Amino acid sequence: MPILENSSSPPASSPLPSSQVNADASPPGDEVSLKNYKPSSADMAYYYEHFLPFKSIYLWLNHSQAAQADFTMREFAFEYKSGAYQRYNSFHSATEFKQSVVKAQPTRFEVGAVYPVEPRMRKSVSKALMKPIAKELVLDIDLTDYDDVRTCCSGTEICPKCWRFITLAVKIVHRALQEDFGFEHLVWVFSGRRGVHCWVSDYRARILDETRRRAIVEYLDVLSVKSKKTLNLKKPYHPHVERAFEVLRDEFVEVILKQQDPWSLPDRAEALARTVPDYKLSSALIRHWKEVPGRTSAEKWLDVDAFYQQLKVRSFDLQDWKKETIFATMYPRLDVEVSRQMNHLLKSPFCVHPGTGNVCVPFDPSEKDFDPFADTPNLGVLVGSGETEWQKTGLRHSVELFNRFVNRLVSEEVRHKRGRAEDKENLEF
Repeated sequence: MPILENSSSPPASSPLPSSQVNADASPPGDEVSLKNYKPSSADMAYYYEHFLPFKSIYLWLNHSQAAQADFTMREFAFEYKSGAYQRYNSFHSATEFKQSVVKAQPTRFEVGAVYPVEPRMRKSVSKALMKPIAKELVLDIDLTDYDDVRTCCSGTEICPKCWRFITLAVKIVHRALQEDFGFEHLVWVFSGRRGVHCWVSDYRARILDETRRRAIVEYLDVLSVKSKKTLNLKKPYHPHVERAFEVLRDEFVEVILKQQDPWSLPDRAEALARTVPDYKLSSALIRHWKEVPGRTSAEKWLDVDAFYQQLKVRSFDLQDWKKETIFATMYPRLDVEVSRQMNHLLKSPFCVHPGTGNVCVPFDPSEKDFDPFADTPNLGVLVGSGETEWQKTGLRHSVELFNRFVNRLVSEEVRHKRGRAEDKENLEF
């Protein structure tokens, strides 16, 4: 069942996007100007009308060509430029879905859970009925959570150096979800600025309760994002931990010791020394690094070895400490609550980030590492192109990738639904 998202030509009366009527607007490909680009209402309207693949999103969430509760009883939220946030929207069809978004022109829309009743009818039913019954398992990874390690950027800023943390996180989490949990229908989406989201759409993932969702994310979250110091590592190390370590160890020297060099900063170096279990060794390192300032992270990493041997420390295993330090600095940092709470809403794929103008495009990490600087269409370029069909823009690769993902998901859903019906029939006497 192929998915086709064709955009019709705009009527003669359609207003052109601001990028085409404003002489001062950024021309396509002008990277310097695009750094300051902010989507206008006209640009967003043009994007929703001509580019956003509503039918693909509908099929992804509905799991069938014919409308069913997976979509019609699902919550959507609109966020507006004014800061207003409108929850409990629901739609009966892909057409109504698109018409509502085009009319409302939100800065973004978010996807929520499926309820026993239509969310927009919530006021006419008991509150007890408004409990989520299904939702994709989602994971959220944000570079802000690496600010204690990265030195190249902080806050909302990103660069190719610190983006490597995200690339490694995706690689580790993606493999664990597939190999350890057997999930097949995963799609990763760029957040538009400094992070990524993973949506797991397998049927058995969608019907997980919050307790099981928490169990999955805690299994993955061996490093607590909140404390940044608590490691859930027990010996013998779990196969997932060993597998992740193989990935991180090979990148540690380049990413941490050379590119980020976090322990060249005195306060961070002292914090590193205080993680050493032996007080005598920890004190010696702090004293030495104060007496000999200016040493790099690579040099200080070697200092730990040298002083460990010199002081003949026997109170702990140095290799275990090194492994835990590598995990503490590089292991994926997950937002547990985003994954656990079924009523949590998350920005839909193909929304536009209001602060950057970047489209939140899906990507497949098994295809290639995602590069936010080269693989992300920007709304300023899209509307400046004058095109009216996504097939003729930088969105083409992302939409086609998403459509292939949706086709596989819907096909499997049909097979599983038929199988569940047959099983039920066989149980009836």
